[in-house]
Amino acid sequence: MKKVVSTEKLPIKLWLSDLEDGALSQAKNLANLPFAFKHIPIMPDSHQGYGMPIGSILATKGVVVPNAVGVDIGCGMCAMRTNLPSITKDELKKTLAIARTLIPLGFNWHEEAQDLALMPEGHEKLEIVSRAFTKGAKQLGTLGGGNHFIEIQKGSYGYIWIMIHSGSRALGYTVAKHYNDLAVRINQRFHSVVTKKMELAFLPVETKEARDYIVEMNYCIDYALANRKLMMTRMIEALKDVVGEFECDEIINKSHNFAAWENHFGENVLVHRKGATRAYTNELGMIPGSQGSNSYIVKGLGNEQSFKSCSHGAGRKLGRKAAQRQLNLEEEIKLLNRKGVIHAIRHASDLDEATGAYKDIDIVMDNQKDLAEIVVKLTPLAVLKG
Repeated sequence: MKKVVSTEKLPIKLWLSDLEDGALSQAKNLANLPFAFKHIPIMPDSHQGYGMPIGSILATKGVVVPNAVGVDIGCGMCAMRTNLPSITKDELKKTLAIARTLIPLGFNWHEEAQDLALMPEGHEKLEIVSRAFTKGAKQLGTLGGGNHFIEIQKGSYGYIWIMIHSGSRALGYTVAKHYNDLAVRINQRFHSVVTKKMELAFLPVETKEARDYIVEMNYCIDYALANRKLMMTRMIEALKDVVGEFECDEIINKSHNFAAWENHFGENVLVHRKGATRAYTNELGMIPGSQGSNSYIVKGLGNEQSFKSCSHGAGRKLGRKAAQRQLNLEEEIKLLNRKGVIHAIRHASDLDEATGAYKDIDIVMDNQKDLAEIVVKLTPLAVLKG
């Protein structure tokens, strides 16, 4: 932990020293919520988001806050180690070419519904999920855009890894928007101290609306995992088409946009993690860097001060528009080429996902030595982006 802000109702505990003003203002809003519990942890990758900073944790008593989970419910990462000791650049390029035919990227999705047996069960009982189910079946096994990625990496113990970052697509957005809008209307009706401008409208847990949201949120978390699993299956297929048969370890999966009941400091609370990874003692997780920088498989240290959490990545240092304005396209491409990474930076519009748009992953990792321990360092070889 780098410092503690003690000016608000609850302390704000920061694992970084350079939190931008907008994110700090959002953290102060969290610290003054009447239902917030104990303190507000801010992770080393934190930056301004909607309602609360990306890379922060909010534990609550008696309420759920849809916007503290966010619109991409269940967004997270999975990683898988193969027993391949190496791969050539030509094999990487062929693998990516095949993967592009199997996995829709960006705004694209499948023309036909994917195998419904891969979808989580019980959608027909859920009002909002049901509205987006047909689209969800066609978006299963698709990457999306923004900071989502598929990356082939070389592990520090000599094996090839695949890592995927994606979420719940339109299904999660539909659920999130419905329940956040509902919470806003309810809060306004009862003149809540949580104003619409704060973007932190809540639902009391004893209400039907809150119970419905939690059930539908959990469905979206399961869907996001199914989405990543199908993409991982197809990445393995693409790789095998190129290099032949090989074996894989079990998948490691971690969500970083969710809310869950947990016990901390002797009390049962609803822990909202928005761009933060659960890091219980010895729990495996992933902390990716930016495009072109190292990523890490980590083991949680169960630090109660962060509600047993760690960062979910490097974190942005430049907003998307700022990155496109300020970064030099040629320099960013040269940097990636020097590292030998098959990358996705082609045009100025891609600079929002360039290495220079993100914080230094080594500093981020150093700032959270008390939260997670590095197990494997992963060097990037090739990346797919939306």
